[in-house]
Order: sequence, then C-alpha cells, then structure tokens
Amino acid sequence: MVMTENIDHNGVLFERAKRVIPGGVNSPVRAFRAVGGTPRFIRRAQGAYLWDAGGRRYTDYIGSWGPMILGHGHPAVVQAVQQAALEGFSFGAPTEREVELAEEILRLMPSMDMVRLVSSGTEAAMSAVRLARGATGRSKLIKFEGCYHGHADALLVKAGSGLATFGHATSAGVPPEVVQHTLVLEYNNVEQLEQAFALHGNDLACLMMEPIAGNMNFVRASVDFVKRCRELCSQYGALLVFDEVMTGFRVALGGAQSVYARQLPGFEPDMTVMGKVIGGGMPLAAFGAKRKVMELLAPLGAVYQAGTLSGNPVATACGLATLREIGKPGFFEALSHKTRSLVSGLSQAAREAGVAFCGDSEGGMFGFFLLEKLPQNYATVMRTDGARFNTLFHGLLERGVYIAPALYEAGFVSAAHTDADIAATVAAAREAFALLSRP
Repeated sequence: MVMTENIDHNGVLFERAKRVIPGGVNSPVRAFRAVGGTPRFIRRAQGAYLWDAGGRRYTDYIGSWGPMILGHGHPAVVQAVQQAALEGFSFGAPTEREVELAEEILRLMPSMDMVRLVSSGTEAAMSAVRLARGATGRSKLIKFEGCYHGHADALLVKAGSGLATFGHATSAGVPPEVVQHTLVLEYNNVEQLEQAFALHGNDLACLMMEPIAGNMNFVRASVDFVKRCRELCSQYGALLVFDEVMTGFRVALGGAQSVYARQLPGFEPDMTVMGKVIGGGMPLAAFGAKRKVMELLAPLGAVYQAGTLSGNPVATACGLATLREIGKPGFFEALSHKTRSLVSGLSQAAREAGVAFCGDSEGGMFGFFLLEKLPQNYATVMRTDGARFNTLFHGLLERGVYIAPALYEAGFVSAAHTDADIAATVAAAREAFALLSRP
C-alpha cells in the first residue's frame, strides 16, 4: 500500500512537471530516462536519508551529486546559513565571508595563490579555459572523452575517429566553429597524448582533465598518465587544469591533486576548477591558479569574467561551515573507511550472486561496474550492460537505496552514513544482485 501511494505521488508530480519543465526536470539525469520509471520527487532530507513525495525513505548515495559530504542538515551548516540569511541574501558588493572562504580554499589547496568565486562548475570551467587562453595567447585545448566539464559550448564535444581528431559537438545548438579548437583524446592513453602534443603542443592553451572522472562512473587517471600530462604541459607551455568540481575536498582534504602528489612529489596543476563541496549544497564554485595567472583577470587584467551572484553571502556561509567541519582531525580517515566498507560489501554480495562486479573508491567518492575489471577509459565503460544495471538500480530503489539513476555516474558517501546504513545497503544489494543472477 505504501509503495502504491509512493508511485502515485511521484507520478502525479512528474506529469505536472512535464507540462511546465522540459522533460519534467531541470537537469537531464534526474528524469530516469536512462533507467526507466518515474523519478522520485524529494520532499526533505536529513542526515544520510531522503524522503520522497509519498513519504518513502531512501538511504542517499547521490548526496546532491557530491556536495553533501556532511550529510543533509548538519547543525553547524544550518546555523551558519540561517544567520547569513538573516543578514541578507545578496548585496552585489564584497563581503568578509567571501574573503574567508577564499583563504580557507587556498590554505587547503596550496597549488593556488588566488581564487575567483563563481556560481556553478560550468561557469568555473568555462572561465578557466578563457583565462588559460588569455595567459598563453593560444586557442586550442585538450580534453578527454568521458570527462565532463559542464555544458559550456567549447567543452560539449566527443572524439571523432583516428588520432587527435578535433571535436564534434554533442549538443544541438553548438556551432562547429566553436569546438574546432577542442581536441578530444582517450583517457589514460599516454601514447596518444604524446602524439597529440607533438602535433599541436605549440598551439595548446591548456589540457583540462578530471583526475578521477565521475561522469563515466568512477575512473581514475593512472599515475603515469598524470605524470605525463604534467611533463608535456610544462614542456610545451600549456596550462594543466585539474577539474576538481567533483573531487575537490571530496576524495581528500587537499583534493585529488593531493592524492597524486603522494606518488608524484612536488606535483601541482597550473589551475584548479572547484565546486560542489565548497558550496556545501549551495550554488557556488571557483577556479584558481598562481598569482601571475590570476592577475590577468579583470579588473586587474584583460581577461573578463563577472557574475551578479558570485561570492553570494548565504552560499559562502554554507561552504565555509562545510570546509571547517571536514577539516577536523580524523574526518577523512573515517569517511574513507565507510566508503571502502561499502564497496567491499557490494563486491562480496556480487560474488555470492555470481555477478560480474568491480568497484573503486577514494575518500567519500565511489563507483562500480558490472564488469570483471576496472575500466581505464570511456570506451571500456560503454561495454557495461545497461539493461542489467537498470535492473540493479530498481532493485536497490525498491529496497530503499538511492544510487544515481544512470550507469555513468559516481556515488557518494557522507559522514552521516552509519555502519548500520552500510550494512543495510549491502543486504539490499545482496537481494538486488540475486535478480541479476536469475535466468
């Protein structure tokens, strides 16, 4: 009976939404088009849980696609946001809090000397490309297939055939001339990377990459690949841009770049793009670099970037409170342990059911594939059986576990998840995997 009411409430809202919002959603992956069925309309959230329009509770492994590292409604964050809201929603003028947030980000990620706050990851990535072009006087850029950097025109491209094929737009409304300078390569392919630099290195403004890709599920760049990216960018004078919108302050307190620096002493990207966790769930993102690059931005330099809500006082309060909480001793050790326990438990449940499965995690970010071996690039990810994943997704959803409604999205664990939550999730997965092992 509860289940019927749940479906009815969400279904009614979805029908209403489809009449006034394209596809019934304000971001495509929320529509459940990839997995089938009716999207859940969330009424409220607390801790590690979501409640939908029908009152059904789910253990949340989406976490607003990454920002909710503390869980929903953390008392310190709620208090900071409430106080900020009482003082004013937006001023269109500088505030002390945005200075404090910038100082905190730079303290935790010392590869940057200065940072510019913006309102979304797309805006940050777009601005970083513009700044790289302004800093180098060059037009071309490298990105990797399967890495998502927001929906700015120049970055909405896919690989063509053959080596170093220039991008073709993957969205209608993007003119070919806009993406003609974007070069798309295979992730983790060192040989192709070297040949691309040999052909185009002197014309490249930047190489932009996700160090751990979260939009082809969870695929990490190999240490050798990151090392070669750094070497070639330095050799040819291109800027190495780490897109840490998803990984920043999520996989480690110093971001993914600190993870790679453990194995590559002295490693730093030239520029970093951030979002999600630094806003704590509010619309906030940033990009930063060394002083000589950042001072090319207006009002000091000729590279223009602006935003009415940049450094919003409520968003900065939320982000600053979040960063202060995750900076407490032992936070990431505990979070990493929970995430590893989840992936290990899922792996064991899959083995018991005879289902091909592999998983990986770093900090509070994880991913899994219905494959025998972890993939290293987008082409391998695409070999995953989508129909089997859809069965697994709905099997988990029916058992109160909410993972991303798409095969190609990473998952997230929060500090609010308990050992009991992890155990219950693994138990639900054991039943869901059994659905896959049936003839």
